[in-house]
Amino acid sequence: MSTVSGNLLIVSAPSGAGKTTLVRALLERDPRVVYSVSCTTRAPRAGERDGVDYLFVSDTEFRRRIDAGEFLEHAEVHGHRYGTLRSWITAQLAADRDVVLDIDTQGAAQVRALMPEAVSIFILPPSLAELEARLRARGTDAEAVIERRLAAARAEIAHVSAYDYAIINKDLDAAIGDLVVVVQACRLRLARQLARHAGLLGEFR
Repeated sequence: MSTVSGNLLIVSAPSGAGKTTLVRALLERDPRVVYSVSCTTRAPRAGERDGVDYLFVSDTEFRRRIDAGEFLEHAEVHGHRYGTLRSWITAQLAADRDVVLDIDTQGAAQVRALMPEAVSIFILPPSLAELEARLRARGTDAEAVIERRLAAARAEIAHVSAYDYAIINKDLDAAIGDLVVVVQACRLRLARQLARHAGLLGEFR
């Protein structure tokens, strides 16, 4: 019988699609899900905390971790580097916790190649027009940055067919419910149930 382990959940989305809000809501509703804190070379944004939102490191430290093979995946996005620490992920899964990876399509492809059992979820905006409106409503980015993010969004959405699930974030409450249901369904896959309930299922054989 296989060893019980948690699910690795990949969540990707273009900037402005609401991925961060959805993941936070999932974490609040399901204590069995933990968030993978990525390393990044970018500076903290207002309200972000080191070790909670990200592990903020220098470019030199990031390169050292690459050379040491510490990352499950790493990528450069909008001029900054992001990476997922392999050892932390492995420990959480072994403890039967579900781990959410909030990563872009580059990183998702790397993780799927190494861990094909991972469940991938793509968050879509209801339209590109709505996505642009959300980005402008932030009031934090210059016009050139917004245009770059919209171009990146088109490129990222082109990869949606590589994912297991797609959630359209038109209504926030409905999208949160969809994400919760996907996570619950992952736990009910036959292989996981056979591992967790071997004694019960053995009674019927």
